[in-house]
Amino acid sequence: MKFDVLILGGGVSGMQCALVLGSGLSKPFAINKKAGIIIHQRASQLQNALFNNVLGLPPGKFGSDILTDGKKQLADLYPEVSQIENEKVIAVTNDKEGYQITTNKNTYFSKTVIIALNYAKPFSIKGLESYIIPHKKANPTKERIQLINKNHLIQKGLYCCGTIAGWRSQFAIAAGSGASVATDILTLWNDGNHTKIHDKKPSF
Repeated sequence: MKFDVLILGGGVSGMQCALVLGSGLSKPFAINKKAGIIIHQRASQLQNALFNNVLGLPPGKFGSDILTDGKKQLADLYPEVSQIENEKVIAVTNDKEGYQITTNKNTYFSKTVIIALNYAKPFSIKGLESYIIPHKKANPTKERIQLINKNHLIQKGLYCCGTIAGWRSQFAIAAGSGASVATDILTLWNDGNHTKIHDKKPSF
């Protein structure tokens, strides 16, 4: 299966990235673009989280509920974004037209890949080992990792977002990181014209 963009990881940053990309797929510059997200990687750090300090989320919201609600929101609003579950990414390698993504079940090809995994060890995806460095904004005793990047870009067509991009493990920060990468990709699709997607309240 071939994609124009494929997100690896279904936590906060990955799902937020998918939502923003999904909201842009109806734009003329994104017609016929194919987007997907491989959701299952390992247990998300959201599983045991409780949120009281996130704008827009009701106090007492559980992270486990956000994971479930996020998948439903993406499916309901932007069903054209393919959600791939129960597959583990094994390798990301260069391909003549982008990247080959190998999972324990399938092989995919994508012009653009976004790594949206958490920053915990072990990080076992082959092809990305040379980009791994100690996390710059985490407690050193935790031995967290990140991928070398400049403003989320690792190399042409390869991005990272969230904690694996070097950001702190804070819900709003991770979500913003994912949204930032999505708008960067939409901007590329829009011939370099800076692009963001906003829904507007209808006027009567």
